[in-house]
Amino acid sequence: MKLSCYIIDDEPLAIEVLESYVKSFEGLEYKGGFLNPVEAFRKFHQEPVDLIFLDIQMPELTGIEFIKSLKNPPMVIFTTAFREYALTGYELNVVDYLLKPVSFNRFLQAISKVLKQKNDIQEKKVEETGNEIFMIQSNKRTIKIPSKKIIYIESQRNQVKIVTELETLSIYKTLDAIEKELKNKNFLRVHRSFIVSFDKIKSWTNNDLMVQDQLIPIGRSYASEVKKQLNKKENNFFK
Repeated sequence: MKLSCYIIDDEPLAIEVLESYVKSFEGLEYKGGFLNPVEAFRKFHQEPVDLIFLDIQMPELTGIEFIKSLKNPPMVIFTTAFREYALTGYELNVVDYLLKPVSFNRFLQAISKVLKQKNDIQEKKVEETGNEIFMIQSNKRTIKIPSKKIIYIESQRNQVKIVTELETLSIYKTLDAIEKELKNKNFLRVHRSFIVSFDKIKSWTNNDLMVQDQLIPIGRSYASEVKKQLNKKENNFFK
């Protein structure tokens, strides 16, 4: 998925240069340039973006004031002709600090930092999600299962089999009920009888998945959504 971005600078030439860089980079989606930071402030609240290239010294509202005014600021790259604001940029946790005139090579270095930060945030979310605990009742006992340990879940008549890295458990419950209880978005319903852990998928075809060492069918009514999610997985891998 591309990162959406704005350019905010009171110099038209500066916007023009950065715009050409952004449009030449496939991973970025240019959403607009603004000479007036107040106008950009209003636009951001209507349509937030992932990244802002932001000048510091501007009339009406400085770049520093702009960041501080946002409750949920996006990733920011400062673009300025003044070195003395570098420390301020560090304190505001901006991704990078580009001195004008900005070369394309320096632009690419900054984008590399952006992509790394995005990846770190995604990995942290996955890690936090993977640490969720799934609670089940089996033989009158409550069992805690870390979600990241689950490989797949299979419906078997009036029972559900939960296959984990450590053991296999059977409980009297429907697969639909289990699906609702799984808050972890890392699970995918692939068949009326199967839910699989996305991270445990090793390979796939149009008809089945290899989950760990288990071949699991893809149901016809689930095929479209499964294909969509697998394409996302593949695209993220090759980025």
